Amino acid sequence: MRRSLVKILREKGIRDERVLTAIETVPRHFFFDKAFVEQAYQDKAFPIGEGQTISQPYTVAFQSELLQLKPSDKVLEIGTGSGYQCSVLLQITPNVYTIEYNRPLYEKANIFFRKHGLKPHTFHGDGSLGLPAHAPYNKIIVTAGAPVVPKELLRQLTVGGILVIPVGNEQTQKMMRITRVEENEFTSEQFSDFKFVPLLGRSGWDGVA
Repeated sequence: MRRSLVKILREKGIRDERVLTAIETVPRHFFFDKAFVEQAYQDKAFPIGEGQTISQPYTVAFQSELLQLKPSDKVLEIGTGSGYQCSVLLQITPNVYTIEYNRPLYEKANIFFRKHGLKPHTFHGDGSLGLPAHAPYNKIIVTAGAPVVPKELLRQLTVGGILVIPVGNEQTQKMMRITRVEENEFTSEQFSDFKFVPLLGRSGWDGVA
């Protein structure tokens, strides 16, 4: 079933072999209640409780590919959620920091990581502000839709670092890749439309008056 999913992702244009191997390696059905296991390898999002979803595999692969991950990269993930995206990242680099706003999801993800021997650095808090205590990061990935690009995240990138973030309104967002080319210079690229749950926190939707 995982091989079939990877075939679908290839047909949709995913080319990064490390990302495809990671998707094939991570057992997505581990993130589903037994009653819904048959849904696990369909290319679609699925509710995980607390008003959140486990992202569509194509979305996970697309964001991961945009990051241009290397095994030596230090990565910050904003929005641990179910832990699926984090588990995919860990197949490529062991240096993953992940922060979750919702405490029940944070605790559930930690149980999952321990159970399966995964060792990301996990935090509970306002991910819209990043994780400055452990900055800088080579790559930052945001798994929730933001109203604007949080300046705090840009400040926490290394020079040469990449931020991948969906930005837009609450209905639809454009995927963006922002590269810090110099200390005070950034380039920005726009990609396809996506629909994510909203990024909460002071530099997310909570901060929009």
